Amino acid sequence: MPSLNLLIKPASGGCNMRCRYCFYHDEQLNRDTFSYGQMSEETLEILTEKALRYATRDCTFGFQGGEPTLRGLDFFRKAVELQKKYNVRGVRISNAIQTNGLLIDDEWAEFLHKNRFLVGLSLDGSKDVHDLNRVDAEGRGTYSRVLHAAQVLTAHKVDFNVLTVVTGRTADSITKIYNFFRRSGLLYQQYIPCLDPLGEPRGTSPYSLVPEKYAKFLKTLFDLWYRDIKAGNFIYIRYFENLVGMLMGRAPETCTLWGHCAVQNVVESDGSVYPCDFYCLDEWRMGNIREDGFDELRASDAAKRFLAESAAEGEKCASCPYFAVCRGGCRRDCEPLAPGAARGNYFCPAFREFFDYAMPRLKELARR
Repeated sequence: MPSLNLLIKPASGGCNMRCRYCFYHDEQLNRDTFSYGQMSEETLEILTEKALRYATRDCTFGFQGGEPTLRGLDFFRKAVELQKKYNVRGVRISNAIQTNGLLIDDEWAEFLHKNRFLVGLSLDGSKDVHDLNRVDAEGRGTYSRVLHAAQVLTAHKVDFNVLTVVTGRTADSITKIYNFFRRSGLLYQQYIPCLDPLGEPRGTSPYSLVPEKYAKFLKTLFDLWYRDIKAGNFIYIRYFENLVGMLMGRAPETCTLWGHCAVQNVVESDGSVYPCDFYCLDEWRMGNIREDGFDELRASDAAKRFLAESAAEGEKCASCPYFAVCRGGCRRDCEPLAPGAARGNYFCPAFREFFDYAMPRLKELARR
């Protein structure tokens, strides 16, 4: 009974912001076609019909970019309409959208609430940290506009979490950021390590996150979160919640903790399909949903290579005492994957230092 996850880019990499660390802009620069424009409703219908013909249990439609709201609210109304039209087998459908928040208004929020979209809102914390890298096309900081979007989503009772990219500056400021989120009632949080540009040495960009700072970030954030959990104050931090769940014998829900890659079905606006958001590059193109079904896409040479390289990448970690909860981390942090070369996660020293520090308390929370 297959489940299906889709990451759909209705506006390709188009965006109304110019974040200095944008990994997808970097990927666009490293492929033959920079942008595929906006997804047509015809492509959306083909995708929806094939997805709901393939899935028999669950199907998640995740929309991201670039900035997916640039495609317009009518496109998303059409998406929900098509899901209802083609869901003839009663598949459980979930919708999610990752947004920078600049276009979120009452009309958007009403739609998102009514149709039970889970929203990820990109917010890098306090104004000084957020505006350092998350600027608009004119180079202006976007903090106040994103915070307004959070207020609109809250007013309309939309389920949303904040997604924070961890740079070196973020790591230095995490106590301030955490306390700001807590005071603002932003209690559902995700933190994602910043990526350096493809092919460039790690740690050389102005926004780079190096292992030493990431270790400090994880330990400080854990202390803050643990203090609140022990005091009975609810704060959800995705990474820590997954770790506690794993220690309780549950399967992690975030792919960076699976120990291997899976095909994520990233659908560009022209219908091209890739295995992972971090690998929307020409060499990893699996096919096109307008011409191929999901069985054919998963059987493609690109998909097979992607999965095979992922499986080989985890073997080096088997002797690590923390492998059961670390599982090698994200493949992108193990690049370059040179044939025959020793493979290791760039942040491995940070993970080891963090687990040495936090594991007794993680196990305590799991026992509770």
